Formats: sequence, structure tokens, C-alpha cells
Amino acid sequence: MKTDRELFERTPVPKALATLAIPTIISQLITMIYNLADTIFIGIADNPSMTAAASLSFMLVFMMNCLSNLFGIGGGSLISRLLGERREEDAGRVASFSFWGSLAVSVVYSVIVAIFMEPMLMLLGATSDSLGFAKDYALWVIVVGAVPTTVAVTMSHLLRSEGHAKEASIGLGMGGVLNIILDPIFMFLILERGNEVKGAAIATLISNVAVLIFFSFVYFRMRGKSVLTVSPRKILPRRAHLLSVFAVGFPSALGSFFVCISGIILNNLASGYSALYGDVPVASIGIAKKIDMLPMNVGMGLCQGMMPLVAYNFASGDFKRMRAFANAARIAGISFAFVCIIVFEIFAPWLVMIFNRDPLTVAMSTDFLRIFCIPVPLMITNFQLSFMFQAIGKGKQSLLLSSLRQGIVNIPLLFVMNYFFGLYGLVFTQLISDCLTTVISVIVYKHTMKSIEKERAIIKADAA
Repeated sequence: MKTDRELFERTPVPKALATLAIPTIISQLITMIYNLADTIFIGIADNPSMTAAASLSFMLVFMMNCLSNLFGIGGGSLISRLLGERREEDAGRVASFSFWGSLAVSVVYSVIVAIFMEPMLMLLGATSDSLGFAKDYALWVIVVGAVPTTVAVTMSHLLRSEGHAKEASIGLGMGGVLNIILDPIFMFLILERGNEVKGAAIATLISNVAVLIFFSFVYFRMRGKSVLTVSPRKILPRRAHLLSVFAVGFPSALGSFFVCISGIILNNLASGYSALYGDVPVASIGIAKKIDMLPMNVGMGLCQGMMPLVAYNFASGDFKRMRAFANAARIAGISFAFVCIIVFEIFAPWLVMIFNRDPLTVAMSTDFLRIFCIPVPLMITNFQLSFMFQAIGKGKQSLLLSSLRQGIVNIPLLFVMNYFFGLYGLVFTQLISDCLTTVISVIVYKHTMKSIEKERAIIKADAA
């Protein structure tokens, strides 16, 4: 178990990218499936309030992704760059700091949700019908489960940073499979009818604890053979490295945070139509977005597989290989996105009926899915450019791109589109936001890469 320098430095680009990206994509898809499984099993009850509750609570669950990104993406990017510079001791200190940092912030988040759960869920758009179900889900998955969930995801990011994508993917994939198995057991066998949301939440908690135990075993087995460590004695890295973790991790966390805020605002505005449709708009948005997670998860898997390869080769000075990885990931992601658009546009009604068969929910979810899938190629392009900046340690540029898509551009647009075009205006907002963000992202990327090439030319000239 050691850093595979052959993979980072000499393996053909498509093969190296596939080696890290395919296991990551598989684990992302399994994670997506178990998130969908909750919605599918809850949907069996044909209760839109339960489906809405799971969708609302998932916004708070997604906040844990912000915390794991802060230390997992920030620490992982720096570890890959330090390995490219042959600085293993510093990489180990960054790994320890990232582990303990994610544990600390997840404890704080768990306490905050425990104290302010009801007002937070009401802010998300919970109604009197869905609030009780949403509280059940948040209690088990967040209040009890924030620490194992956040720490496990952070550990998976750190494993990938050293090239151990297979181990990271096995752990997350195992959790997904276990969740799918446990969902019906807790929802329909152990708990009484009416507790389906609570059953799904308990199944998720147990699965996440199992993932943490698995990763703990992997780290224990790697002792002395890897730079990755959780030793408290190495918890403090150099000040410059500490700043670098947050310079990259904070934009990634902020991007996830804005996804949550946008989701909160979207659900809140959609719940404003409850007088006409009940909980159907919120439930329909949740269903459509969960189906639309397929291309997003594949894109994220490609980016996470690409990231350590780009970071390592940037730090080692092999810019040609670095660019090759970025281009290969972009082409693969966009190609898959177009396939998804075709499939979703044709088969939307049948995909929606997997989750819920209420006629109004099916009709509305079908429309929403066909709209949500249109900007997917732009979304993947934005992801790839943002991850590229995170990989090479360009925190300012990454911060800008992370803030734009779901924050600076999308949030104001939600209010504008809702005011002028109503419920369907809300759903079209992401398309407009992604179009604007992609233009800005490409401009920033080209400008930054030109600056890097210029700096590189000056260093070469000075060395000569």
C-alpha cells in the first residue's frame, strides 16, 4: 500500500484516469442509488408528504457534504501536490489534520441541528403535514449520524489523494449496498406502518457507521506503508499548509453550501404553491432532482478521479500530462451528459413512476425532470473547471466558480423567475444560471492557465 508513482507519472492518460475515476464513479452511483432507494421505498406509501419530508431533510444531510469537502477536498488536493513534490512527512500531517478537523466540525453541526431542528426544517419549506416525518429523518441521519457520515467521506477523499481509489470506492459502495438491504427491513418489517421515513433514516445511519468502521480498518492496515495517518501527534501541519487546506477546501465547501441554500430557497418558494397542489411541487422537485443526480454523480466521480492526477502532475511540473487528464475528464463527462439528456427526455414518465405513482406528482415530476436535464453538459463543465482549480491550489479562482453557479447567479434568479413565471420559472432557473456561469468559468480558466504558463516560462528563463 504505497503511492503508485507509475500511475501518476507514466501510465497512459486514459488508463490512469479510468483507474481512479471508474471506482469513484461506481461508488458515487451506489451512493446515489441508496439515496434514491430511500425515496423509492418511501414512495411506496404514496404519501407526497413523506416524499417531501425526505427531500427537505436531504438538504440538511447535504450540508455534511460541505464539511467533508472542507477537509477532504482541501486536504486531499494538498496531499497529492505534496506527494508530487516528494514531501511525504508534510502530507501525513495534512492527513491527520483533515481527519480530526472533519470530526470536530461534524460534532458541532450535529449539536446545532439538534437544537434548531424544527425552525431549520420550517425554513427549508416543511409544512404541518411533512414536518414530523422530516424531524424523524434529521434526528437519525444528522443528529446521531453526522460524525460517522462526515468523517467517512473525508477519509475516502484522502484515500483517493494517494491513489487508493479502489479502497475508497469499496467502502462507500459497501455502505450503499447495505443501506439498500436495510431500508425495507426497517421500513416494512421492524417498524410499524407510518414510520417509513424513520426506518429509512435508521438504515442510513447504520450503513454510514459501517463505512466508517471499514475505513478505520483500511487506515489501520496501511500503517507504515502510506502517508495517510490519523495520529494526533501529527495533527498540526505547517502554517502554510494549513492555509492551503482551507484555501482549496473552503471554496469546495462553499459550493456545496450554496447548493443547500439554493435547494432551501427552491423548496421554500415551491412550497408557496401548496394551497394549489399540497406537497406535490416539493415532492416533484425532489424526485426530478434525484433522478437528475445520475449525470451529476458520474461527473463528480470523473472530477474526483481526475483531481489527484492533475494535482500531482501540476506539482511535479508535467503540465502537458496535467492538461491531458483535464481534457479527458471533460470529454468523457460531457459525452455521458448528452446520453442522459436523450434518455431522460424520452423515458421521464416511467423513471418518475419508480418513485411515486400519484398522477399529479408523476405529471409534474416528468415536466421538471425534462427541464432539469437540459443544462447537464454545462453543469459538468463547471464542475470540471472548479475541480481543476482546486487540484492546482488556485483557491481564489475556485472560490469564484463555487460562488457563481448556485450562489451569486442562481439565488437571485430564483426569486426573479418565481415572480415573473411562477412554479415552472423556478425549474428553468438552473438552465439560465448554468449558461451564464459556464461563460464566466471558461474565461477565468483560460486567463488563469495563460498566467500559469507565463510564470512557468519566466522560471525556465531564470533557470537557464
